[in-house]
Amino acid sequence: MKIVLLGYMASGKSTISKILAEKMKISFIDLDAYIEEKEKMSVSDVFKEKGEIYFRKQEHVYLKELLDKKEDFVLSLGGGTPCYAGNMNVLLSYDDVTSIYLKTSIQTIKERLVNEKSQRPLVARLNEDELAEFIAKHLFERSYYYNQATHKLVVDNKDVNETVENLQVILS
Repeated sequence: MKIVLLGYMASGKSTISKILAEKMKISFIDLDAYIEEKEKMSVSDVFKEKGEIYFRKQEHVYLKELLDKKEDFVLSLGGGTPCYAGNMNVLLSYDDVTSIYLKTSIQTIKERLVNEKSQRPLVARLNEDELAEFIAKHLFERSYYYNQATHKLVVDNKDVNETVENLQVILS
């Protein structure tokens, strides 16, 4: 089984995926890290040097490459991955893929992003009021794709271990 966690930035995809993979004794893969390894540069540099269109095309190629692997794993997607290049349809087309949307409120995302804005190029320049508006707009645009996931799990006000336990129940 391939388990794919998706959702907005700061929803906990990478952190939760690592712990879930460890508990399930299968591999953890972060799609952005995989892209960086393949492209031999950071995602930010790919965006800067080659542009978003190039990035989204490569993201699609690498997503399919991973999903075609025979091994089981937990895959953490970038926040925009499901929304481009038919990637959500790709995820849904695999019989051995279970996709899970980690649904997070605007307030929770804002609280998490305020402290890590400098590492997030999309929001680095925004003040707190602009940040909430940006998140709300993005979530509205992306929710169509996120809500197509096989399962949805609200992760507000839950600690990571509780979320992982809930995921294990969904997957059993």
